[in-house]
Amino acid sequence: MSQDSPTFENLQAEVAGLKQELQARDLLVQQLSQELFRLVKGNTGFLPSPEVSEKHLAEMKVLREQLARVEEQLEFYQNQIANRDEEIQALRRSVQELTDRSRTLEQVVQDLPEVYRRKFAERMVPVREKVAAIQKENRQLYAELQSVSYRLAVRSRRSGRVELPNFLQQGDSVELPTASQG
Repeated sequence: MSQDSPTFENLQAEVAGLKQELQARDLLVQQLSQELFRLVKGNTGFLPSPEVSEKHLAEMKVLREQLARVEEQLEFYQNQIANRDEEIQALRRSVQELTDRSRTLEQVVQDLPEVYRRKFAERMVPVREKVAAIQKENRQLYAELQSVSYRLAVRSRRSGRVELPNFLQQGDSVELPTASQG
């Protein structure tokens, strides 16, 4: 405990010293405050004069008007930007639609030769059938012609003379020999 007492005494002495310093500082702060008050009170340069105050008010009014005009312009430009953004979006949609349509048309154009070939082939089927039928009929007619020619040749050998058609002038009728089956 003997050690606690000197420490306690040291602390009390230190606290007393700090109290004195604090009082000295308080006194200095009070003196400085009084000096500052005296300087401010004596110096009217800190207070605005009525002319300066009116000038400041006029400048503030002008600045407010300028600010209002700038805000109006800002709102106008923001509206224009919004409108242009909408136009840009519409144009982008239009470009996308046209791009899709273009791709579709390109695909159609690429498919056209095949489509035309297929359609042509489909249309050619009846034509080929008709040509085949005509060729078949032609062969039959040719065979009949050969048969008739042979019979005429045989008949003319028997009779000894060849019957030829009589070609007449215009307006006259032509008689063709008839083929009799025999």
